[in-house]
Amino acid sequence: MQALGGVTLDFPAGKVTALMGENGAGKSTLLKILTGDHQPTRGRILLDGVPLALDSPADARAAGIRIIPQEPEIIPHVSVAENVYAGSLPRRAGRRLDRAELRRRMTADLARLGFGRALDPDLLGSQLTAAQRQLVEIMRSLSGDAKVIAFDEPTSSLSEHEVEALFALINRLRDQGIAVVYVSHRMREIFQLADQVAVLRDGELAGVLDAHQATENDLVRMMVGRDLSAMFVRQGRPGHHVTDRVVLDVCQVTTDAVRDINLRICAGEVVGLAGLIGAGRSELALALAGDLPIHSGRVLLEGKRLRPGRPREAIKAGVGLAPEERKAQALFLHRSIRDNTSLVVLERLRRLRFVRRGAERSLAQEFTRRLRVRTPSIEQEARKLSGGNQQKVVLARWLARKPKLLILDEPTRGIDVGAKAEIYQIIAGLAEEGIALLVISSELPELLGLADRIVVMQNGRITGELSPEEASEEAILSLAMADDLATTATPGDNR
Repeated sequence: MQALGGVTLDFPAGKVTALMGENGAGKSTLLKILTGDHQPTRGRILLDGVPLALDSPADARAAGIRIIPQEPEIIPHVSVAENVYAGSLPRRAGRRLDRAELRRRMTADLARLGFGRALDPDLLGSQLTAAQRQLVEIMRSLSGDAKVIAFDEPTSSLSEHEVEALFALINRLRDQGIAVVYVSHRMREIFQLADQVAVLRDGELAGVLDAHQATENDLVRMMVGRDLSAMFVRQGRPGHHVTDRVVLDVCQVTTDAVRDINLRICAGEVVGLAGLIGAGRSELALALAGDLPIHSGRVLLEGKRLRPGRPREAIKAGVGLAPEERKAQALFLHRSIRDNTSLVVLERLRRLRFVRRGAERSLAQEFTRRLRVRTPSIEQEARKLSGGNQQKVVLARWLARKPKLLILDEPTRGIDVGAKAEIYQIIAGLAEEGIALLVISSELPELLGLADRIVVMQNGRITGELSPEEASEEAILSLAMADDLATTATPGDNR
């Protein structure tokens, strides 16, 4: 199978070119050709009009081409500074490492790149958070004379403040005349940063658009061949499968992060939960799933009270949670799809003390087919799947459990447009089956297209609720940034 075919594409100096496409469209292959990891069977690469022979990553680096990968490669047992400057470490007489000079260089480069004190030069690589690992990779790639820099999903694990610093850095690189390639699934980032957008589809170049004139629908149509509105299968008929049977009843719940939360979700209903970073949405989800303590109030599932702080009891009662960080919080990356799918139903698969492997395989195969997980085998390790297929495995786990309430925290984060459409179809299908769904998302068009109603949080409280007729991006943001909580909502408004 041909990964790329006849792609002719210019990356102009002093411009940001966004590279978009579904998983499997050829983006990774193109980047690997630019880094010298793969060699094209035909065609050529020109830099400043001069043909390049990129037989290895060392050749690409010498030519001034840098790729910042989505999964940083960090040496765990050495310091951050040694990770950043590996290969060019300052030495004293006797070849001893000059740690003082290394620390000075690191501090100066952090300030120059706009990251301030985001990294401790002496911290070990094994102690870094996901965001800090990404920053180390960025700093490593920017050392030396760069002419082309490609960022592969760089914001997937960065905080809002770190994203702002990264965008400022990219703008400075553009101003310095560097050609920047930016790979992302996040439309808002694309329109905020890019000068032009190149779209790959099935290994071919679908087209290049001016980012200042293109619309989100234009890009989606080029990527998947249909309009954005067609992705939301519930749009235009919200509440079609909602019943009067209350599944979740949250009464005056208060935790360390949220206060006086009242919320009801009925069978077959999709409730969207909106809010800015720090609003308390994820913390509420974890509390409902029994992962965080509740100080006061109560949570009822089909009329039965759930004891707080007991995730195993919540699962047994019928609560499922697909958390925001699927790799860190939901998946065993080095275990198979089969293992990950059967995790919460092992007691059902046991005979005496042993798991019936045949039944386990049948279960995994059933949900792999049902959710259309793209994999050669259910024995494939979860880490080798695309983001969209990893999310499907998380969903498969909970569907195998047959939940009454399913909480989805940022279910399409880091997923390409085509996979998003499939996740939306799955969510709509679950609602039709009578499952109550709470969907947390930072993408407002996603909530507007999926939800039967939208509840908005700010500063740990619910500030209002919007029906489909009332809901709009402006209305959601107004509630999400509300200052006077007393005038925007009172306890019980959202019940």
